[in-house]
Amino acid sequence: QVQLVESGGGLVQAGGSLRLSCAASGRTFSNYAMGWFRQAPGKAREFVATINWSGGITYYADSVKGRFTISRDNAKNTVYLQMNSLKPEDTAVYYCAARRRPFTISTLQSDYDYWGQGTQVTVSS
Repeated sequence: QVQLVESGGGLVQAGGSLRLSCAASGRTFSNYAMGWFRQAPGKAREFVATINWSGGITYYADSVKGRFTISRDNAKNTVYLQMNSLKPEDTAVYYCAARRRPFTISTLQSDYDYWGQGTQVTVSS
């Protein structure tokens, strides 16, 4: 069992930046690939970014490519999402998720085994 706790959300103006963190506990963090997803009001939850166990493989949704960066620190059991050049359409609850297959990445929610409670990001225009 892995427990995930997100932090770092908040209110920011368009063009600003935020860094989300997701702290993991319970199992060896490097045994998991990690992902970030988001859910905007009235919309389905969608994939944002993913990273393999070592950080050597990352993948992004087209909507955030070039603006967001996913990274991890296995010594701190934490995955990060650096979000730059934020837009109002980035407003959502952001969730981190852990996948028990650490060597591969996935954009599918069904491939992730553990989820955090989410952190709200609001971008004002």
